[in-house]
Amino acid sequence: MNMKVNIAGVEWNNPVTVASGTFGSGAEFADYVDLNRLGAVTTKGVANIPWAGNPTPRVAETYGGMMNAVGLQNPGIDLFCERDIPFLRQYDTKIIVNVCGKSTEDYCEVVERLADEDVDMLEINISCPNVKEGGIAFGQNPKAAEEITKAVKKYAKQPVIMKLSPNVTSIAEMAKAVEAGGADAVSLINTLTGMKVDINRKAFVLANKTGGVSGPAIHPIAVRMVYEAANAVQIPIIGMGGIASAEDAIEMLLVGASAVSVGTANFHDPAVTMKVVDGIEAYMKRQGFESVADMVGIVK
Repeated sequence: MNMKVNIAGVEWNNPVTVASGTFGSGAEFADYVDLNRLGAVTTKGVANIPWAGNPTPRVAETYGGMMNAVGLQNPGIDLFCERDIPFLRQYDTKIIVNVCGKSTEDYCEVVERLADEDVDMLEINISCPNVKEGGIAFGQNPKAAEEITKAVKKYAKQPVIMKLSPNVTSIAEMAKAVEAGGADAVSLINTLTGMKVDINRKAFVLANKTGGVSGPAIHPIAVRMVYEAANAVQIPIIGMGGIASAEDAIEMLLVGASAVSVGTANFHDPAVTMKVVDGIEAYMKRQGFESVADMVGIVK
């Protein structure tokens, strides 16, 4: 039985990675998770210069999940290359660098810097709902998404995964747009835009007013969107959104994801990814699947 998956020419040891922003760049989880057992580690978003992120409070619990408006706080590409890549290279896992920016130039600058670095794939975050400048404009307009994909591909030496926003009318249309722009894979979904009010303070809970909703509550929506995207494009899909168990991950694979990404669940169970890997393996044995690819997209 073979747990390996091939995503845009990069072979992972298994189909499980972590969602950007929920795992740092691996170091803070290394005590809880054997990073060698993850198919890939997806880093927190990295920009061309350090970002402070949004004002606090910027995280809130919600029913069946959480809401965040962190705003992609990160130390910038220089520190990332110096500190985080060497740390991750100690492990037998693929490195996916999540890239964020406020303009096409910002994204291209980071992608160009990473061209000579020892990383395996790039995930281009055009879908963060908490960054006022650019992310959302690229992530909601098919033409803009196609154009930024083309621009990034000119500089990228590694395969490019475009991370899609669910805050759109048609996820299939967005997936087709980035495929047309040359994307090697897509990942979806990013968070859904939400809002929470403190009724006693009569004020918004988050300083940003709105935040990205994640966690189990959004899982059925994510499964539907992964299914729609998988049936619209030929490129591989990394499915994410509320995965908290092996069952959740298997659902994603069955509707067409070639790999899965675990996010919010890492916060309440730092070892959840190991359970997901083991659970997928146990399911494959029970069901007689020889490889992960054999079960991808069989539910039509």
